[in-house]
Amino acid sequence: MVKTVVVIGGGAAGYFSAINIAEMAKDVEVVILEKTTKTLSKVKVSGGGRCNVTHACFVPKELSKFYPRGEKELLGPFHTFMTGDTIAWFSERGVELKMEEDGRMFPVSNSSQTIINCFQKEVDKHGIKVQLSTEVSQVQRKQDRFEVVTNKGKLQADYVVLAVGGNSKLKHYEWIAGLGHTIVNPIPSLFTFNLKNHTSNQLMGLALNANVRIVGTKYEEYGPVLFTHWGMSGPGILKLSAKAAQYLFDKSYQFKYEVEWIANGDEVVHSFRKPKASTQLSNTKIEGFPSRFWEYLLAKGKIDSKKRWADLNKAEIEKLIQLLSKDDYTANGKTTFKEEFVTSGGVQLKEVNMKTMESKLIPNLYFSGEVLNIDGYTGGFNFQAAWTGGFMVANAITELVKKA
Repeated sequence: MVKTVVVIGGGAAGYFSAINIAEMAKDVEVVILEKTTKTLSKVKVSGGGRCNVTHACFVPKELSKFYPRGEKELLGPFHTFMTGDTIAWFSERGVELKMEEDGRMFPVSNSSQTIINCFQKEVDKHGIKVQLSTEVSQVQRKQDRFEVVTNKGKLQADYVVLAVGGNSKLKHYEWIAGLGHTIVNPIPSLFTFNLKNHTSNQLMGLALNANVRIVGTKYEEYGPVLFTHWGMSGPGILKLSAKAAQYLFDKSYQFKYEVEWIANGDEVVHSFRKPKASTQLSNTKIEGFPSRFWEYLLAKGKIDSKKRWADLNKAEIEKLIQLLSKDDYTANGKTTFKEEFVTSGGVQLKEVNMKTMESKLIPNLYFSGEVLNIDGYTGGFNFQAAWTGGFMVANAITELVKKA
């Protein structure tokens, strides 16, 4: 007897789950339900339209460290399906990936459409039905099957896969909670720090490696910090925003942070005093500092850049050390881009069997993707979690179908 699998959500996790189920289980009817008029929208915009498919980290324990929520829980699944498996999966379907210097991996074509076309080809090949503009309002367990209630009628299913997005504004969390699952409040992760009308806005486009600390907490992160016309972004800031997502949410994104632009700032400053005694500050070259950034720091500290090192007084020396080691800022809000939009929160992981992605509360109900309380840093990690979860779901359902 043919079994029916309903996958709710037409994004990366939904498509990957559906394709692998149809391929592995064979005698199944797979249906994808998508509430909007478009599928794979996040795949389309990811990586600036190139689709950051995964990250070149090939050790499960190391890979799991890139997930502020889900590190411990993903370790087992990554031993089953991770980066190398993702590369092979796409390669077997004619899509080759390439690695960039920072470890991010993209299709060789540099186009997200390549990934979308691959998925669409597989959907057509396996006869998977895709229903657009179909919003689910309820999922009910009736005896040994499910009834999925939508705006277009009801569907019967033997297995249901929830691969809906993680946006807190989406209504699906209401009916998921109605099934008995606990929802960890979804809040933004991966966002930039806003500095409205700040003098640093003039440095737009400039990036430096730095260590960033949120004042009064243990949250800190090292990495590239990018100046923008509204504040600060870049991998260092984005990773820190993910680590401190709940704390910053509770603070309504009004908080103080410090930037250590250079390690051992006091030693660097004192190393310049005698050798550069007769040299003007503006003509001093600190390794890694663009001239306009150095001028910006001096202006921020109200230190005359035309002064010679020998002419600096004690207060100016201390101020310069402070600017290099604990440059302080007050953030006023956040900015989230579509391609970076990720949420922490979702279905509580202790209610999910991470070996199969099946609900511990309701048999034959599975989860994949951002609906779970899992999120990773920027760089392909969130997609990798989706591919891993989708494969685990497909593998589990296939085993059940074989036994039926």
